[in-house]
Amino acid sequence: MTETSLNRTLPPIGRARAALLRRLIDTVAMPASRLSPQDRHMASDILLDMLFEAGDEERLLCAKRLKLTVEAPRRLMRYLAHCKIDIAGQLLEENLTYDAADLSDIVRSTGLEHQMMIAARRDVSVTVSEALIDAGSVAALRILLGNSKAQISESGIDKLVALSQQHDDLCILLVARPELTPSQAMSMFWWADGPTRKSILMKQSADRMILVDLCSDVFVMMQEEGWQDPIARKAMQLIERRQRNRAALERSEFQSLEQALTFAAKTGITPTIMQEIGYLAGVRPVCIVKLMTDLGGEGLAVLCKATGLKRPALKYLWKAMGRPVHLDAKTLHPQLNYVFDIFDTLSVTKAQTVLRYWNWSLTAAGPPKASAANDSDKSDEFSASKRTAKLVFGS
Repeated sequence: MTETSLNRTLPPIGRARAALLRRLIDTVAMPASRLSPQDRHMASDILLDMLFEAGDEERLLCAKRLKLTVEAPRRLMRYLAHCKIDIAGQLLEENLTYDAADLSDIVRSTGLEHQMMIAARRDVSVTVSEALIDAGSVAALRILLGNSKAQISESGIDKLVALSQQHDDLCILLVARPELTPSQAMSMFWWADGPTRKSILMKQSADRMILVDLCSDVFVMMQEEGWQDPIARKAMQLIERRQRNRAALERSEFQSLEQALTFAAKTGITPTIMQEIGYLAGVRPVCIVKLMTDLGGEGLAVLCKATGLKRPALKYLWKAMGRPVHLDAKTLHPQLNYVFDIFDTLSVTKAQTVLRYWNWSLTAAGPPKASAANDSDKSDEFSASKRTAKLVFGS
């Protein structure tokens, strides 16, 4: 059914046909107490055939008359919903006749204006949301994300998070959604703007103390086994209590992480000292490079807070990166001041969780294949760590 066939303008109709059209509309609009379903469907079938040959004025009259009815046959209502937006809009805004299948079909077979109106409805189910997301009209998706009554599936949020890389204004809308999970938020962090990043860190970070307590005996088991199991070792990266790497400190030329940062502030950051800071902080090379090269600097605040560093150490690190510390003799640079605010607001435990998540996810090359019994075929699709790594670094 094409736009041309739906909305063509025909010559004015005669009085008899106009009167018949109105009688049929009135019949279809009657309450259930006055009309049997069989009579309503017969009247609707005749009316629908007449609307095919009518003009937009008659279709608009019909849509207005049926705006609040829930008894009108769905075939007629679906036809009207596919008409021009000034006709369809009379019904799509709030008419409850349409089910999820109807609305999904309308999304797929119409354009942006129809999709925007459907996205604003009060009864947007996960099925309809999925259809809107697959249609990919960003203007409609902004409305969908702002609709507190809409329901969005986890896979739908996954798609929207990926889309937010090209449309960063979606990030702040996604952060407000109750369906957003910490892993999705921490992935989106890397391309979100400053206020959105701060919101992610405040809302989505956790202290993981329950996990630490429940797994306290597992730490002992892992130590007894010499941390030889690669799958368990990878999983424990996110749960382990200590952040700094004691083994790296024993091999380092520096006596502490603080001393390494003081040295870097004097000499400037180099790839070698960057990796040394990462080793001492218990952060893998890929993750420390991402933190150090990120322009926002929020990750540096997380790094310093998670490793128990004080404010001066953050300032040393900022200086080592060659970033402006002051606007003038008395005023800190606004970006550093903002990063200090992140540092002051986050607790140590929550900063550790965020840092550990990044370290765990950004370095996800996939768990080793321990045995043929492990079903790793779907790991690329379902693994939160692999998904994050692919979103941040690409496939």
